[in-house]
Amino acid sequence: MTAPTTVPGTPPSPWVIATRESRLALWQAEHVRDLLHSRFQRTVSLLGMTTRGDQILDRSLSKVGGKGLFVKELEVALAEGRADLAVHSLKDLPMELPEGFVLACVMEREDPRDAFVSNDFATLDALPPGAVVGTSSLRRMVQLRALRPDLKIDPLRGNLDTRLRKLDDGHYAAIILAAAGLKRLGLAHRIRQIIAAEVMLPAAGQGALGLEIRQDHPDLAQPLATLTHAPTWLATLAERAVSRALGGSCSMPLAAYGHWTIATGTGPTTLTLRALLGHPEHTTLVHAQAQGAPQTPDEAESMGLDVARQLQSAAGPQWLAAIAP
Repeated sequence: MTAPTTVPGTPPSPWVIATRESRLALWQAEHVRDLLHSRFQRTVSLLGMTTRGDQILDRSLSKVGGKGLFVKELEVALAEGRADLAVHSLKDLPMELPEGFVLACVMEREDPRDAFVSNDFATLDALPPGAVVGTSSLRRMVQLRALRPDLKIDPLRGNLDTRLRKLDDGHYAAIILAAAGLKRLGLAHRIRQIIAAEVMLPAAGQGALGLEIRQDHPDLAQPLATLTHAPTWLATLAERAVSRALGGSCSMPLAAYGHWTIATGTGPTTLTLRALLGHPEHTTLVHAQAQGAPQTPDEAESMGLDVARQLQSAAGPQWLAAIAP
């Protein structure tokens, strides 16, 4: 077959990034745009979109379709050829992608922990009994109830700026947000306390960015793969495997976090994968953990499946039925 001819000097067509239009989503898309432009000298443009998840603010995500509401419109743009890739907060990307789509890259993680934000109190422990804390994350709710059953937890939806405005308007004594978003937008000064992962375990993929493309775009997969941060990729694969095995979604009070530690000297690098399940009716939490040194995606996912089996065994069928999505 004769290779197609190209006109010498013709610039390659621009890459188009589909993104939500919140300030944080645009920051993330612009960050990827600038990296791609710098590395490949390609023109990269943004296609801003408003998703169903952005539009429905009066109900919790677990009641209206889950975090997939934040990505559906972006995937439609990919399928129709209006965009070449989509940039997602990895924790918002469903564990199972629709047929024909792949996760081409996971970039280096920002701070994966949760942040305590308050205008009047310096720490979570400093909140008085009965104080109102805002979050709509079931994962955060069950851990907050276990830590401070005396607090009142109220729903909090909207983009990051909307949540901060509701705090500033006096609706909450404090709110819990992802530290990564605050830091990326230059709002680290709003953080009163970074909550240690040992106190509040993060969500699978929290703090990482994932780049999604159509499966039939191998020409795009190769350059995007150069943005992958291997430790983050393997850790989040393990985390997402826990959630996938349990049917995890935003309607399940599940946390999973993998942390790399480097032994002193020339010792091995170890991934510690921890996960927990909450319950909708009481404050007990079920924990599980595994350690290993995964070098491949299969090995990382195997760690995640091991931890998921531990959680299933410890929780039992009645517990799992109570939290089933």
